[in-house]
Amino acid sequence: MADDAGLETPLCSEQFGSGEARGCRAAADGSLQWEVGGWRWWGLSRAFTVKPEGRDAGEVGASGAPSPPLSGLQAVFLPQGFPDSVSPDYLPYQLWDSVQAFASSLSGSLATQAVLLGIGVGNAKATVSAATATWLVKDSTGMLGRIVFAWWKGSKLDCNAKQWRLFADILNDVAMFLEIMAPVYPICFTMTVSTSNLAKCIVSVAGGATRAALTVHQARRNNMADVSAKDSSQETLVNLAGLLVSLLMLPLVSGCPGFSLGCFFFLTALHIYANYRAVRALVMETLNEGRLRLVLKHYLQRGEVLDPTAANRMEPLWTGFWPAPSLSLGVPLHRLVSSVFELQQLVEGHQESYLLCWDQSQNQVQVVLNQKAGPKTILRAATHGLMLGALQGDGPLPAELEELRNRVRAGPKKESWVVVKETHEVLDMLFPKFLKAPHDLSPGLQDAGWKTEKHQLEVDEWRATWLLSPEKKVL
Repeated sequence: MADDAGLETPLCSEQFGSGEARGCRAAADGSLQWEVGGWRWWGLSRAFTVKPEGRDAGEVGASGAPSPPLSGLQAVFLPQGFPDSVSPDYLPYQLWDSVQAFASSLSGSLATQAVLLGIGVGNAKATVSAATATWLVKDSTGMLGRIVFAWWKGSKLDCNAKQWRLFADILNDVAMFLEIMAPVYPICFTMTVSTSNLAKCIVSVAGGATRAALTVHQARRNNMADVSAKDSSQETLVNLAGLLVSLLMLPLVSGCPGFSLGCFFFLTALHIYANYRAVRALVMETLNEGRLRLVLKHYLQRGEVLDPTAANRMEPLWTGFWPAPSLSLGVPLHRLVSSVFELQQLVEGHQESYLLCWDQSQNQVQVVLNQKAGPKTILRAATHGLMLGALQGDGPLPAELEELRNRVRAGPKKESWVVVKETHEVLDMLFPKFLKAPHDLSPGLQDAGWKTEKHQLEVDEWRATWLLSPEKKVL
């Protein structure tokens, strides 16, 4: 009875991360008996003892809780503290990313076999110098392409990380298809593999940069290095599995080009589908132009702010295939004005730390930012520009904007700077509610879960100063 009473006396409890807590009870002999709570899920719940210090070493039990069967794999392949240390979309993204990596590994094996065959591996007439020249031309083309692409699009990869990641994986499939087809046309072999390597180097830049941006999103405990390292471990494991499967697959398809091509198309379809599901699983909580446009349109039409999950689900993933008004943030002032009169027109009515110029004919908005413009000012400027674009649309608008749109359409064409001035007054009422609504209204951006202290809007580096009215506001 004494033993039973001792075992029923709880002394303390502990848990690892967000795992199930386990209790500790005192045994009659003074030892600690820990409950292995995590094993209950597997039907293996039991207690084990820790003897008091100074007992015989042979009688000392385990010094800590034995890990559940999967905890060892979790420690190797998942970030420490999972799932609390990463974003909620981490696991679905990584699962689909592993599927696409496996399919890409198999496709890459087929492409590598084709390239080696085209260079002359196994052909007694092939020379080492010719193969070396081909390889050098291929590699140098890719290196130059890597530099040019990073200069051309590097600053845009953060803003549309999901779209560019999907683009990179599709381009990788195109590159591997070129490699498979290269031996079919020996005359164009060097040009084909060089083009393929150029595409692969672009994939390397776009894929690596967007993966870094996604790591920033997924890491929730300043653990970007851990998330990145575990992602690398997962990718290595998947590639190892792909290598083993390739060793079995290649002998079966090497003598049948048609079957090899069929396998490649099947793996490519799986690769693209898995990539689409992976990026669609991501829920970015910062606003880029595409997500801001969706959220603002929904707010203007229905008076409600979409939460990040709904907006990310609706966000287009195929860049360049949907109509959108042009919005340029951080443009140089000299591009918009060439005289004192034009500067006075541009500044008139602007009490915020940005100047906005709207070309109605092309529906193009250009924004000059002040030196003191912060993230919320930039968010307001982008909202202002997209709101001007909404005046030329056909959807429902709030009463203030609907009245302004009717006046713009009914009467003679107003000067753009007059319309901009009037929308400033409307925005003074709408934007605070859009950003953070009062408690008696539907949630604003901040209440809906958006992180407004930072953004992923594409902003150039130009800043300017100008004479402002005394009531200038700086957000």
